Amino acid sequence: MTTSLFSTVKGSERGYEPDEVDTFFAQARALYEGREGRSLTSTQIQTSTFELVRGGYDTHEVDEALDRLEGAFIARQRAAYVAAHGQQAWLDALAERARTLYDRLGRPEGQKFRPAERGEPAYDTDDVDDLCDRLVDFFDRQVPLTSTEVRDTVFRRRRGTAGYAEGPVDAFLARAVEVLLGVE
Repeated sequence: MTTSLFSTVKGSERGYEPDEVDTFFAQARALYEGREGRSLTSTQIQTSTFELVRGGYDTHEVDEALDRLEGAFIARQRAAYVAAHGQQAWLDALAERARTLYDRLGRPEGQKFRPAERGEPAYDTDDVDDLCDRLVDFFDRQVPLTSTEVRDTVFRRRRGTAGYAEGPVDAFLARAVEVLLGVE
């Protein structure tokens, strides 16, 4: 008898396609255990997608597992890097990645990202700018901020030029999460 890793939603609700999820996590496990000779990157984990089907796996549970998986791969990467190059080299590499984020954080409020085009879904500029301010506080004043807090942030939705285009914001925040995971 096989048991599933995740709960399924009611038959009338939509969840992630179980076979796709099971295949992804089986491959991730093989990669983590070193049976494939390569590794997963944060980007590959963050951009993994699964079809939505009736009666599929609970999306919240799967998304949380993906977050933990990303953390595990980054922790392993950090341990290997520190063993080969030392703790200071890891911190220097993280600082360099953080610097790539910092230029955008210094932009004026309401101008940190490209505005969405007409009819394009967008994030509320004030909400995004508020999270960017929290990132500045983290980098400049060591005000605590976790990768989970960044991941769990929900922005109000806007349409078109009334907000930031979602793609650039999502890509930026994925890099910020990677940096935060590197120090957690």
